[in-house]
Parts: sequence; structure tokens; C-alpha cells
Amino acid sequence: MRISRVQAFHCDAGWRPWTFVKVETDVGIVGWGECSDSRNPYGVAGSVRDLEDLLVGEDPRAIERLYWDMLRVFRQNLGGTSHKAIAGIELALWDIKGKALGVPVYELFGGPMRERVRLYWSHCGTTRARHSEKLGLPPLRSYDDIVALGHEVVERGFTALKTNVVIPGDPARTYFPGFGRGPNTTDGVLTAEVREQIEALITAFSQGVGPKVQIALDLNYNFRPAGVVEIGRVLERFNMQWIEYDTWDPRALLQIKESIPQRLASCESLVSTRQYRPVLELHAVDTAIVDVPWNGFAQAYIIGQLADAYELTIAPHNYYSHLADLQAVHLCAVLPNVQIMEIDIDDVPWKKELVTRAPIIKDGHIELPTAPGWGADIDEAVLRAHPFERSQRQVGY
Repeated sequence: MRISRVQAFHCDAGWRPWTFVKVETDVGIVGWGECSDSRNPYGVAGSVRDLEDLLVGEDPRAIERLYWDMLRVFRQNLGGTSHKAIAGIELALWDIKGKALGVPVYELFGGPMRERVRLYWSHCGTTRARHSEKLGLPPLRSYDDIVALGHEVVERGFTALKTNVVIPGDPARTYFPGFGRGPNTTDGVLTAEVREQIEALITAFSQGVGPKVQIALDLNYNFRPAGVVEIGRVLERFNMQWIEYDTWDPRALLQIKESIPQRLASCESLVSTRQYRPVLELHAVDTAIVDVPWNGFAQAYIIGQLADAYELTIAPHNYYSHLADLQAVHLCAVLPNVQIMEIDIDDVPWKKELVTRAPIIKDGHIELPTAPGWGADIDEAVLRAHPFERSQRQVGY
């Protein structure tokens, strides 16, 4: 069996693109991988094209060797878009190998340790604050609407949610200076106004979900460590799953972890064992967030095992299409230290149609697929029906 073609595809997923890699073989087996990055889709797709000549004619089952061949092509610009391209291809190769052997990918990593994985509803409130009209969902005009959304989380069977800094109103807003632009957006200083808005948000969600549902707050890159610590202390009375925060400085994470009453989660932006290692060695987080579409499956698996060696849990970073959901649940199937898995519930109405077998989500859990490879392919007719153009591009999350 030999690789005959490698392609990258974009899909317009409403307010951000999804990016997929398709690897074809000369025996007709096709593999799919997702490596979506809403902020740099063209860079990722271009890097996939840069690797096609290296891959065509090779045996797709030699995944580890091909991974290192690709890594050496990008040796002088490791990480970022180049690594995400490698990940998308590597994921497609695992899909091919599983299909060739007639087994799910998790069987290639020792078999499943669990039959289903607990989920948390991610971007809960965030998506409605930004895109309620586009999705036909209730707007968030007041904190009473946040309480009602909390009720919905419970009614739909979820035991955890994650939100960002959401400010209800007409229209509702979100606070994302860490991904912003323009003047007065780089300081990372927590103001009294924003602190009060965060406290009001978590108060409303807590009223809505009750005492048994945990709440995670994702602060992204929005504040300096001192602001994160202040927020953590203000929210001490709530039932928090974790405070999530991004920084490239492991010692800053450790400073936060040792100063807040909640658990700390981080690392979603990191790729490869080399970037995770200093964070894990310092025990700088309680839960390491691992993005399968950005790391690839083997690296994500090794990172997860390394986290286990330091007695830390992992949680997949996962807010993409259902193909990524499947990739993430395969990872959760083969690791001993999974805390919970992220998933977006508010999304485009045709999300299930994009895959040939949608994952089964029931009672706040996702079930393991049983079909070979990832358990589903991309439906190319649906993919073509939602083309992505630069003029449609938005910042995403």
C-alpha cells in the first residue's frame, strides 16, 4: 500500500473554519484527520501541501517514521501551524492503518480502558453571546438568561460546563483582549469592573446549575498572573471544575497554581512532548489540556502518559467538528488519567451531517465508536456544500 495523494480542505463552520486532511492510497483506503485552527487555516493547509511530495509513494502504515520525516522538514520552524499540519496528516495515517487492519485506532494503542467519557459543555454562554442570532438560540440579555442556560445544561444531562468572560446585554459581549487587537488591549490588567462581571457570571451559572454541576472558567491569555490569582480568590465559594489560563511561562503557571483555591488547567497551545515537559516537571498544573488535532495522536498519547507519571490528569482541548470529537474520545479511551473531555454543544445545525457516523452523546457522556479507524469519514458532499472563503473569515474563539 502506498500514499497516492494528500489534500487539505476547509469548511465554513459558521463563524470559523474547520480544516481536514485527506490521505488517499493506491489500494483505495482513505484516511481523514482534522487539524482545525480558526486563526491560521491557510498556514496549516499550506504546510500540508508542503509535505505532500515527501509522502506520496510512501507506505502510510509506517506512521512513526513518517512523523519524524515530516518533523525534520519543519525542523527550523517547529510548532504552530507546521506542527498542526503534521498532526492532521498523522491522524489520517492512523485512520488508514486502523481501516487496513479492521480495528478502531484505540485498539492500536492497547485497547480501550473505558466505554464512554464524561463531557463538559464548552463555550457555554460564549457562543450564544456571539452567535445566538446565527444559530437561532436564545440571546443572553441578562443574568437571568445565564441562569436559564444553567438550567438547560442540567436538563440536557451535563455535569460540568466551561464558560469564558461573558457579559450579558443587548447585545451580549465577551471579553477577549488576549486574542484582541488595537490600542489598550495588551496590558492584561484586571479591572474592578471586569472582576465584578466575572463574579456575577459565575454566580448566575451557579444558581442555574445547582450544587452538583461544576463550572470551569477559561481566562485564556486575557490577564497577567496577578489578575488570575485575584479572580481565583474571588470565586473561592463556587463549585469550580478548574480555572483555565494560558501562558508560555511554566513558572508563571506554578505561581498561579500555588496561589488559587481552585485546580489549574492549562497547556492547550502547546505541541509536542518537548513543550509539555517543563510544565509537567514543575507540576505547574493540575490538569494538562492536550489538543489532538494540533499534536497528532501518538504525541498526545505520550504527553498523556507523561502527565500520568507526574500524577496529573489530562483533558482534551476539543471545540471542532465531530471528527475531532472522535479523535479525542479515542485518546481518552487509552489513557489512565482522563479527567473529562471538552465538547461544543451550541454549533452549526449540520454538524452531524458532516461525518458519516456521528458520535453518540447521551447523558453528558460520549460513547466510544466501534467502527475501524476513527469510526467515521468526512462526507465530502456536505464539505463542499459549506465552502470557506477568506471574506467569511472571523476570529473564532
